[in-house]
Amino acid sequence: MHALIVGYGSIGARHARLLAATGADVVCVTGNRDCPFPQSASIAQAVASHAFDLVIISNATTYHKNTLAEVLATGYTGKILVEKPLFETAHKVSVEGAGPIFVAYNLRFHPLVQRTFALLKGRKAICAEFFVGQFLPDWRPGTDYRKGYSAIKEQGGGVLRDLSHELDLVLWMLGSWTDVTAVGGHFSRLEISSDDSYSLLMKTERCRAVSVHLDYLNFGVRRGFNIIAEELTLTGDFIANTLLVNGEKESFATDRDTTYKAQLEALLGSGPGDPCTFAQGAEVVALVDGAEAAAQRREWVTAS
Repeated sequence: MHALIVGYGSIGARHARLLAATGADVVCVTGNRDCPFPQSASIAQAVASHAFDLVIISNATTYHKNTLAEVLATGYTGKILVEKPLFETAHKVSVEGAGPIFVAYNLRFHPLVQRTFALLKGRKAICAEFFVGQFLPDWRPGTDYRKGYSAIKEQGGGVLRDLSHELDLVLWMLGSWTDVTAVGGHFSRLEISSDDSYSLLMKTERCRAVSVHLDYLNFGVRRGFNIIAEELTLTGDFIANTLLVNGEKESFATDRDTTYKAQLEALLGSGPGDPCTFAQGAEVVALVDGAEAAAQRREWVTAS
């Protein structure tokens, strides 16, 4: 198995490490001198020299559109995984004739999410809340948070995009969004140009009241959800790896690589699951744009 990784930051390094552990041959296109894998000067050169089974785009979000176009321009028709979010804002991109394109919303593959998805199947959801928060300077100890992608608006950073896993979970578990309103922006003393807090209220096809809160400000780590459906109450805690089902606790064994491994296995056909498709990833981007517009205009925005 041959894989090309474009961009070797922290997430590109994780993908490369996990792929190499399966015995895959990994090639990278990157300017990172610390990359230990074979490197190619360009995407075109790499594709001309190897028959890749998978291409992973893991550079800064603002580069995703052009990088995807470069990959497709080579005539490559294999599988492509684009790191989340798909784009920094909605773009019209022709993928006609391309192979399958996926977006790396790996939180779908957490076992408590898989369990929740199965429990919700066929049920009417009544209301739900999702939340995630962690103090940005604590994310990567030993690094300057002000220089990271998350802190830089021009690179596609900010909670609305950086923590959009929660938005994908809402759409995947509760249906496409129909309306959204939001409050968000840069509210703290963090030395960043990106947004540090966002709160969304939305309606989806299967749930008429969904709230989502995302922030870079929480001391400690907080991530989870509460969903009330017909004859069912679910409380998920990603930090404790537990799911309360009508008050009964279920626990799940995971490590930092669990969801990434499961996502790769699903992509390569050796494991179960539903990776986020290009269309689903584009819907998350549309929701991000809608939430920003709603916050700026102080009104509800309807999906187009």
